[in-house]
Amino acid sequence: MADQQHRGGTRLGRRNDPDRRDRIIDACLDVISRHGVSGTTHRKVAAQADVPLGAMTYYFDGMDELLREAFTRFATGVSDVFARRMEAASDAQEARQAVVTLILEDVFGDDRALVLSHELYTLAAREPAYRALTTAWMARSRDALERHFDPETARMLDALIEGLSIHRALDDQARDPREVEIAVERITRA
Repeated sequence: MADQQHRGGTRLGRRNDPDRRDRIIDACLDVISRHGVSGTTHRKVAAQADVPLGAMTYYFDGMDELLREAFTRFATGVSDVFARRMEAASDAQEARQAVVTLILEDVFGDDRALVLSHELYTLAAREPAYRALTTAWMARSRDALERHFDPETARMLDALIEGLSIHRALDDQARDPREVEIAVERITRA
């Protein structure tokens, strides 16, 4: 009976709000970005999504399933931006600039993305299911980088993106954006 009622994230007869499941996932990311994973509850997510609290268990078996879906959506979205930037680069110099833009604008320029990344990394350090998400995310990033750089350089650039983003986010002193350009240049010219 449950299988007949639940198809593709919506139950039969619930056609009046076909985007509800997606809204819940997006709301979960918003709540995580403000309260962290440990402060994320069904009640907060339901309020953010403007859905009844009962909708949470209607669409998700529990908080872990919701978190996995939310972080999958987040990681895929970041990977898509990453891939588009790298695909738009027509040569190595444009690819270097795309990496700089990824660090300064897409990662460091978005506090929400930065917080969500760190929350996901923390979960991945403890939970294999989340580690699988980050591993797939890193693989997609390296694939995008390998459009312009050899695999070893792509791996170093991927680590640089993560490392510089963390350092720039947590440093109390304002950093010169030129240091990102210098670091990318040094790794890609080696």
